[in-house]
Amino acid sequence: MTSSLMRKGSRPLRLPLLIAALAFSGAAAHAEDEPGSLPRSFPVATPAVAALPAAPTLGADIAGLLEQARASNPGFAAQRAETAAARERTDSAGALPDPNFQVELMDFTNQMRGGGTTLVPGRVGETRYRVIQALPGWGKRDLQTRSAAAKAEQAAAGLDAAWLDLALTIKQAWLRYYAADREAALARESLALLGGLEEATLARYRQGLVPQQAVLRAQREITTQRIAQVGIGQRRRGAAAALNGILARSPDAPLAAPAEPAALPSALDLPALIARARAANPAITADERGIDAARLERERTFADRYPDYSVGVTNNRARGENQTWDVMFEVMIPLQQSARRAREREATQMLAAADARREATASRLAGELGSAWSTFTSAQETRRLIRGTLLPQAQATRDASRAAFETGRVDFDAVLEAERQLVDTRTSLLQAEIEARTALFEIEKLVGETP
Repeated sequence: MTSSLMRKGSRPLRLPLLIAALAFSGAAAHAEDEPGSLPRSFPVATPAVAALPAAPTLGADIAGLLEQARASNPGFAAQRAETAAARERTDSAGALPDPNFQVELMDFTNQMRGGGTTLVPGRVGETRYRVIQALPGWGKRDLQTRSAAAKAEQAAAGLDAAWLDLALTIKQAWLRYYAADREAALARESLALLGGLEEATLARYRQGLVPQQAVLRAQREITTQRIAQVGIGQRRRGAAAALNGILARSPDAPLAAPAEPAALPSALDLPALIARARAANPAITADERGIDAARLERERTFADRYPDYSVGVTNNRARGENQTWDVMFEVMIPLQQSARRAREREATQMLAAADARREATASRLAGELGSAWSTFTSAQETRRLIRGTLLPQAQATRDASRAAFETGRVDFDAVLEAERQLVDTRTSLLQAEIEARTALFEIEKLVGETP
């Protein structure tokens, strides 16, 4: 054994190192194997590992939420069903009314024929079977069909307007979710910075360079930041619960972390936006279809000046005699002219109201567009100033104050104030972004941009 561990003209191998290496390899093998398991040199059947649940993707962007809401939101489903019902009324609006069937028993006491009283057809003096069909006046059925079609189109435009309202609600809820998530990230970064500042303060305190109040101040700031994180977490959970409620999901259903949204446009043209709103906003479209329906209703009311008709066929069956046939023609006499004129004046006023309602909607949209455009423009200018000027200044001030603090040229309060200013600046930048995106979402709804 000595010859195996020795080489000619060389020093002996260091046995302690060899033994330590063997012991380390054995310990590593033991650490890899669970207690009671077979050695790794033997094949062991590995149990199948259950697949981890896939991470949720819903909530990362607005598009997925809108697609989910279109299929699952119960309020929009009710609006969609009402619109479908309005379309179905178009087919029945111009249909003829159902005919009437009459059975008339003549001389049911049988006094003329010397029999007993009876109500059995064929055993009375004479039985008459009559079918009567009412016929509206010329053109009335067509006006009713066209009016129902206009109301169906109005309901369809109302459905589009309802979808824009729902989409805006989802966008605003997601934006609150996004803001809370970004606030949480800023809070974590700020807490990490304060933790580093606390360590530096403790090190200087141990060296007798700063008083104990500086350490306590840093710890108090860290606690304050942690309390703020609790509030941010609550807002994030509340925003997620609101989103789940809109999607008809459980309030605690998991949502993916919000991704970074698309870049904001640098500027918007207000006159072009107003023109787009007048041309494409479904609220104006619904008012225009309402004008069409009111105009057709007025025409139908004026058509009531002309009479309606009825035709009938009668089969006469006298007991013991041959049956005979009669034809009946009936005309409604438009005699109540005062009531008819009142209905005509009502229809005319309803048409004027529908036209005024469209102008009021257009004016309202122009005002709301101007307000949203002003908010967007102001928020974009604020973002530009903060990002281009204020944020670099705050970062430079923070870095300079920390460097000066390490060399003892400034006190702890100056460093803490610089940190707080940087956090406030980043928060202001996030708030300006949220304000700009909120205004942009409002503008998209007003111009009728269907997501």
